[in-house]
Amino acid sequence: MLADPPHSAPAVEVSPTARTKTEQGRRWLRWSLLIGLSLLALASIFYDALTTGAGLTYLLQRGQTFVTIFLGIFIEAVPFLLAGSIVSGLIGVFVDQAWLDRFLPRQPLLGSLAGGCMGIIFPVCECGVVPVVRRLYGKGLPISTGIAFLLAAPAINPVAIFSTYMAFGFGPVFWGRIVFSFIIATSIAYIFSRAEPAEVLLPAVNASHHDACCAVHEPKPPGPTPPMNERMNQAMRLAGDDFFDMARYLIVGSLLAATAQTLIPQSLLLSVGQGPVISVLVLVVLAFVLSICSTVDAFLARAFATSFTTGSILSFLVFGPMVDIKSTIMFLGVFKRRTVGYLILLPLVLSILAGVWWNLNLFF
Repeated sequence: MLADPPHSAPAVEVSPTARTKTEQGRRWLRWSLLIGLSLLALASIFYDALTTGAGLTYLLQRGQTFVTIFLGIFIEAVPFLLAGSIVSGLIGVFVDQAWLDRFLPRQPLLGSLAGGCMGIIFPVCECGVVPVVRRLYGKGLPISTGIAFLLAAPAINPVAIFSTYMAFGFGPVFWGRIVFSFIIATSIAYIFSRAEPAEVLLPAVNASHHDACCAVHEPKPPGPTPPMNERMNQAMRLAGDDFFDMARYLIVGSLLAATAQTLIPQSLLLSVGQGPVISVLVLVVLAFVLSICSTVDAFLARAFATSFTTGSILSFLVFGPMVDIKSTIMFLGVFKRRTVGYLILLPLVLSILAGVWWNLNLFF
């Protein structure tokens, strides 16, 4: 996937019939996923009742637990998704490809580092960063820069940095989270710098990315600039479109996260997390399942500090903001499924290696 092709393949025009079949396949996949999540939710609610003979009261408690977890995850994430959508709308109206070319480097390594530095500037979590990255790709942002920003911003944005300081102070966890998140995000982005946009992005996102890049090489005469109120209205309309488009992915991801938390008792995970390796694996799984917003996850990690190793706490704070259940589902609105698989696997492996290395060499 990531190797340079020897020759550029000619563009293949997709027929309306094939496009319709593709859209029908995606619609069928979304409905299948929603039905599957609903069945899993029902199974998580009724499993113990069917196996232990519990009564209606227990069933109601089980259902209430599921609903409470789902609403907690969804309500926590919605404000950040809204903020990210507003930023996305403003980018769509006020930022153009020429501006990105002027201020962002095109060289792969420098572009990856620039994307990681963008994560330090913008206060967006894993929910809000997805619509922003999708809009930036529509403006022609390089693939590597966008992925570095996507993975780094949730963990090292100003709000997350401040919350980590409040929870741990200027200690090894504080600096370790920033350094490891930046290194892992930029390293993965550099790997993707060798990929073609058509290999990574969904067709609709790739088409807008291609159009933006072509607009730079074939500039059109600038037309009259609309009044500011019209531009703001257009930005808010784009923000609304992005919000409702990404909200469906957030709902599905929140349902899946609530189902996983209802099915898997946290006490089971916490009871086995003691060794230098197993503790890292347990907290990485917990970070993926809990799907906690990166702006507040440091306070939860603080509660684990007396029971888990420092390396496992770092893995929790590095991997969780990059990839969790709800953000994985949201990635599917921007990237192809194979790319999403890489965006899960690479941060997972690197976060585990970083946590285990820390435990075995420093603060075990």
